[in-house]
Amino acid sequence: MADYDYDVLVIGAGPGGYVAAIRAAQLGLKTACADGRATLGGTCLNVGCIPSKAMLHASEYYDAAANGMMAKMGIDVTPKLNLPAMHAQRIDAVKGLTGGIEFLFKKNKVDWLKGYAAFTGKDSVEIAGKTYRAKNIIIATGSSVTPLPGVNVDNDKQIIVDSTGALELAKVPDHMVVIGGGVIGLELGSVWRRLGAKVTCVEFLDQILPGMDADIRKDANRIFKKQGIEFKLKTKVTGAAVKGKKAVLTLEPAAGGDAETLEADVVLVSIGRRPNTDGLALDKAGLAVNARGQIETDHDFSTQVPGIWAIGDVIPGPMLAHKAEDEGIACAENIAGQTGIVNHDVIPSVVYTWPEIAGVGLTEEQAREKGEVKVGKFPMAGNSRAKTNHEPDGFVKIIADAKTDRVLGVWCIASVAGTMIAEAAIAMEFGATSEDIAYTCHAHPTHSEAVKEAAMAVTGKPIHV
Repeated sequence: MADYDYDVLVIGAGPGGYVAAIRAAQLGLKTACADGRATLGGTCLNVGCIPSKAMLHASEYYDAAANGMMAKMGIDVTPKLNLPAMHAQRIDAVKGLTGGIEFLFKKNKVDWLKGYAAFTGKDSVEIAGKTYRAKNIIIATGSSVTPLPGVNVDNDKQIIVDSTGALELAKVPDHMVVIGGGVIGLELGSVWRRLGAKVTCVEFLDQILPGMDADIRKDANRIFKKQGIEFKLKTKVTGAAVKGKKAVLTLEPAAGGDAETLEADVVLVSIGRRPNTDGLALDKAGLAVNARGQIETDHDFSTQVPGIWAIGDVIPGPMLAHKAEDEGIACAENIAGQTGIVNHDVIPSVVYTWPEIAGVGLTEEQAREKGEVKVGKFPMAGNSRAKTNHEPDGFVKIIADAKTDRVLGVWCIASVAGTMIAEAAIAMEFGATSEDIAYTCHAHPTHSEAVKEAAMAVTGKPIHV
């Protein structure tokens, strides 16, 4: 150790980085984690997953009160929005969780090196003017918002914003335009729609939620329309101008055609994210990125340079916090000489709208490209818990191999789909068949009974439909 400051130095304290650092320390490795934010947790805890869920949850309560759901259940209320208080509870949630990570660093003796790291060699980085050497360096720098040409984001003005700016709006806009029909745009668009904004979603493709199962995308579109979100599909945004306190967008059909303009109080640019590799001086470590700006790794998360590893949003695969966490644990265990593995075929994804949307494994379209399949579906309208909760929208869909009955993918729309999908992920991790799920007793009345019924439907024997 005389030549090295640390056994493991992690660059980035997001979900992948801080978890990798804690696990490495637990395994007896002298560990540090470099991050330049004032608080730990990366994008996810500071301006992403956590604050957005705080706003989603609070806005659900307001929407239920304002739009008659509570009245249906015999609770007559007249809600009054207190937006500053709603923001305050969001900030409090972030403060508590980021402070919790700092506590865990201290508990596990992880050094927090405050500053942004850049490589100075294959085993060294510079942080805040000081150079550190480590036997192993893990790159876990996450991702940032993808810019849209012709549309300049300025969060301070609160007119054209990105996902960070959309969390900080000081008032409810009369009209919000969301550019991009993906997860983040639909979640944040839902927040402000519930609080009273008119929301228009502009999507370049012919359907929202790219990458998800076709039935899910179609039904989600129907549900969001019913909630009041307007969609302009197969439409591209070619420019945006701020005029006074309004934004004026220029739109045209994706396939080409006549342009039109659309005025909004707030425009949310949400077309995806890109890996954070700029500023790392990767060339000084002998590393390069691929055509998508990602760092290529082996199955054990090692890069082409011995002793340098990479996880999370900077490597290929879905940009999801829980994927990064699992990779962080596996990477630390591999460094320690153990066997750390992540099954990238079983990574669940969730959209935290109302109802929630979730999936794991292959879509029906992907599965059919590989061979014959059997499909079972069950509507949430037939589920007793969903019915008593006034939650009729959605369904559960299970895709299984036609010959082996092994479950290949599970997709669902339900109020608690994000929780329900965990059952599917566990089943798939253990190689379960649809029959295994169908003959597993599920508690009644629960939303998860719909998973059982969908599994029964794979072989044509659902009970409650």
